[in-house]
Amino acid sequence: MKKLFLLTMLGLASAITLPATAQLNVSINIGSQPQWGPSGYNHVDYYYMPEIESYYYVPTKKFIYYSGNTWVHTRSLPTRYRNYDLYSGPKYVINSPRPYMQHNVYKVKYSKHKPKYVQHHNVKQHHVKHKGNNGHGGKHKSKGGKHDNRRH
Repeated sequence: MKKLFLLTMLGLASAITLPATAQLNVSINIGSQPQWGPSGYNHVDYYYMPEIESYYYVPTKKFIYYSGNTWVHTRSLPTRYRNYDLYSGPKYVINSPRPYMQHNVYKVKYSKHKPKYVQHHNVKQHHVKHKGNNGHGGKHKSKGGKHDNRRH
């Protein structure tokens, strides 16, 4: 009878401890997020930067951008974006696998931020309001009154 009682108690004790072994797996990557990323997120997989149509993958600390016919994964942005300010540019958190494979979806979703760093003939396009001839630059007018942004 003692053996039956001990076996019952042992079985009861193991049944009580089984639920305690189940653990909740929560992934938090606060420490690995870059300082320029948006704050307030416990977990981030990707940032999408619509102005440069690029992604940043937080776990590997790599930028992802389209070049040629492929998505490139590198530790830094390409030279065409060297003047892009990561701190002030808009960024969106995306926690789905490989969002760049559905780039058109995110491009449309965040289309209010049109790319500012469009490259034509290896010259970054930018717009400066005309301030007159007071020595502060501005656009130059060519014949016909149209703006001429060529370097002089």
